[in-house]
Amino acid sequence: MSLTHEIQGVTLHLSHPHEATTQWIGQAEILKQVQACWIVVDENDLPLTPRLVGTPGIGKTALAIAAAQQRDQDLFIYQCTADTRPEDLLVTPVLSESGKIAYHASPLVTAMIQGGVCILDEGNRMNEKSWASLAPLLDYRRYVESIVAGITIQAHPNFRCAVTMNQDESTFEIPDYILSRLQPSLHLEFPSREDELAILEYHMPFCQPEMLAMTVEFLQKSHELKLDFSPRDGINLLRYAVKRIAQDPTHPLSYDDAWREALEKCLGPEAMDLEAFAQQRNRTLGGQSVPLGLGDFFFSGDDPLHPDLDDDELDGDDD
Repeated sequence: MSLTHEIQGVTLHLSHPHEATTQWIGQAEILKQVQACWIVVDENDLPLTPRLVGTPGIGKTALAIAAAQQRDQDLFIYQCTADTRPEDLLVTPVLSESGKIAYHASPLVTAMIQGGVCILDEGNRMNEKSWASLAPLLDYRRYVESIVAGITIQAHPNFRCAVTMNQDESTFEIPDYILSRLQPSLHLEFPSREDELAILEYHMPFCQPEMLAMTVEFLQKSHELKLDFSPRDGINLLRYAVKRIAQDPTHPLSYDDAWREALEKCLGPEAMDLEAFAQQRNRTLGGQSVPLGLGDFFFSGDDPLHPDLDDDELDGDDD
């Protein structure tokens, strides 16, 4: 049954909390840092709203969930997208069965009212207009104004918030006046070998040790090469591999064949050779390799018709 809350004569239908739990493995220091942001040390002090930054799939949301669990507060998650509107973030009008307008509070507003924790997931996907509606919430004022419902909603003293952001190109650039309110910036690094194995074992307790070991070796190698394959990629790879093995019990694929097939299907053919992929990526991103010219799009590097080959190189080929 839906919970309701009345503010300034307007009845709001509240969202349900996120019920899934997770276990945070390794990197205990960054978990402590998130917790520190939410501590209040004096009656005049205010909690901070950190932004958790890192590669997609590295565990930013899991980190925030684990921090909320340690506080023993209800958790609410709002998934930010490029088309998120202010009314989506705050209060949305819905036509009820009776033909009247019902006002539904978002997970964020519900957390504000009930004193819960809200995670704004992938915040750098959201446009400036939506972020602007949260400006008074993220500073000392701690309230939002719903234009749709015509009400002002004050945050409960126990309300806490964190924002996750992928370390890649954003759909929108977040303005400085918002970034100055989302402090500190906590960067999540790739896990160590031991932690990564523990993460995979936690999520895949039914997986064969041989495939767990191959996956950890692959992920650690990709981290060394500054590639963005994450623990989430490893989990998805393993899920597909074990399903392929179980698909035909009478003629199961070998662990090695199933794992390699899963690697290619889940992460792409370039993942089959990490060294070559890293070199190509560095060249594409303007690394130390020779930059690509227009001819590289039409000719291979050693093609005698390549416009960038000089006469000496062509003579050398003839010899």
